[in-house]
Amino acid sequence: MPVKIGTRGSKLALVQTETVIRKLTALGIGSEKVIVSTQGDASTQVPLHEIGGQGVFVRALDDAILAGEIDCAVHSMKDIPAYRPSGLVTAAVLKRDSAADFLAHRGAISSVKIVGTSSTRRRAQLLRHDPDIITKDLRGNVDTRIRKMSAGEYDAIVLAEAGLTRLGIRIQGERFPPEKFVPSPNQGTIAVVSRADPSLMEVLSALDHPQTRTDVAIERAVMEQLGGGCFTPLGIYCRAGHLIAEVLSLDGQRTERIETDIKTIEQAREQGRQLRAGAQDLIDDAYKKLGIHA
Repeated sequence: MPVKIGTRGSKLALVQTETVIRKLTALGIGSEKVIVSTQGDASTQVPLHEIGGQGVFVRALDDAILAGEIDCAVHSMKDIPAYRPSGLVTAAVLKRDSAADFLAHRGAISSVKIVGTSSTRRRAQLLRHDPDIITKDLRGNVDTRIRKMSAGEYDAIVLAEAGLTRLGIRIQGERFPPEKFVPSPNQGTIAVVSRADPSLMEVLSALDHPQTRTDVAIERAVMEQLGGGCFTPLGIYCRAGHLIAEVLSLDGQRTERIETDIKTIEQAREQGRQLRAGAQDLIDDAYKKLGIHA
């Protein structure tokens, strides 16, 4: 029986799923792709924080796994919420691609004034870098975002560098160093979520990259202590155990930040608790201004 792999229907999601299928095929494991529609794909005119955050891309696929319609699903790991339904496991974490953001722009970088992004984190980091930048909401797949910029709706847009690489897109722009523009937790990472079936988990575990799994687990441990999801401007990045995490005000003018080496998940949790204690007012203020109940 081939492994039934669920995916969103976007071009990037399909490319990521094909990566998993190729790896399974190389191991002699057959698979079948199943496209599942999600609320996040259907509601492209609404800011993410108004429809439930990044988790809206995951929920329908979770439901399909639990209903037995698919065996597993492929996700950009940054889209997976901190708290997961029982009966599901992250069976494989692939080797991480670039975690950095990329600023694609028309014309000279010095002429950029209007930047498109739907991320509160990216918006806050841009405003910290240049308070005169004007940010406007931007949803849709990568092709749609680039097309809107090319049509003159934005001078620049912020995209995940890993997504551009996976899609084979080369475009004028600048790579943001992740040490300064700290990315979303788990950005650049592909994960395979499955039902908690030992035989299925064993098959999928062959795709796992141990160092990436360790780094993203550290990031998620910090994220779980911070809370806030994509509502609060926060970046968390760990590379080979070196952790950088920050929480920003919505206008980017205030930041709480930590940078340290981490050896255990409990150390990561403790750093998350310390960061939350220092940033609680920023988190509360973001929820209040965005009209979200904690």
